[in-house]
Amino acid sequence: MGYFNPVYQFGVERFCTKCTEIGIDGTILPDLPLNEFENEFKDIFLKSNLHNILLITPQTSETRIRQIDDACSGFIYMVSSSSTTGAGKKVEDFQKSYFERIQHMNLKNPRLIGFGISDNATFANACKYANGAIIGSAFVKSFNPELKLKESISVFVKEIRNP
Repeated sequence: MGYFNPVYQFGVERFCTKCTEIGIDGTILPDLPLNEFENEFKDIFLKSNLHNILLITPQTSETRIRQIDDACSGFIYMVSSSSTTGAGKKVEDFQKSYFERIQHMNLKNPRLIGFGISDNATFANACKYANGAIIGSAFVKSFNPELKLKESISVFVKEIRNP
């Protein structure tokens, strides 16, 4: 996940090729406009078998969501709420009607919910309405300097899966 300008400066084709070489299979570039992606860069991403993950929010219209679903591959990133990312939200903060609306649209791409997913309860709640969830800030904060990285990750994943 990052900004498009550094990708553009590096060279979009070169960036996509490098991603493929090092094992990256998808990017999230929220500031890359959909029409620009479709008209100028989609073929480059396809050539490199690189998914461009697009975001939707509770305010995204059905028409726009369907355009995004047609344009992207991999999955659709459902931003849980109109807020900034980071742990600290509670399950009650999720917008059930938004999740249900998207769930009933029968989109071709899987949907993952992100923003505010920080523990087993929020993860389980998100998975009721989507194909999975994205945990960012809570994952980064979970690293224990007293453990090896692999152990620290294992502990966090176990806590998310089994409270």
